[in-house]
Amino acid sequence: MFALFALVALGVPRTGVLVALEAAETPLNLPLLVAAAGLAAVAGFCMVPLLGDRYLRRLRTADYTRLSAAVLVGLAAVSFVFAGPVGVGTFLVAGALGLVPARLGARRSHLMGVLMGPLIVGV
Repeated sequence: MFALFALVALGVPRTGVLVALEAAETPLNLPLLVAAAGLAAVAGFCMVPLLGDRYLRRLRTADYTRLSAAVLVGLAAVSFVFAGPVGVGTFLVAGALGLVPARLGARRSHLMGVLMGPLIVGV
């Protein structure tokens, strides 16, 4: 909701969904967008009791090694589709860089500094 109000007030999208909304040249009708977000929240609130237990039962029996490998392969494939070999290389370097704080006992939040430059510049 904060990002939605920031988009309307500042005219600068801060999340991927709002970037897509702006790229689609959708009119920024704040009451309609707030109502849609509220409806989505209510739908999620109603669906959790209905589907949550089944989801957790299935998740308990999942093989996390296979699931993690499938997610990595999927992310690499998406990187290749959108950015080619350079995207896959960037994905691998970013993944390796994400492992460094855990090895050194530091917090991963320090890696978020890479986002500050583009946010400050307004890119």
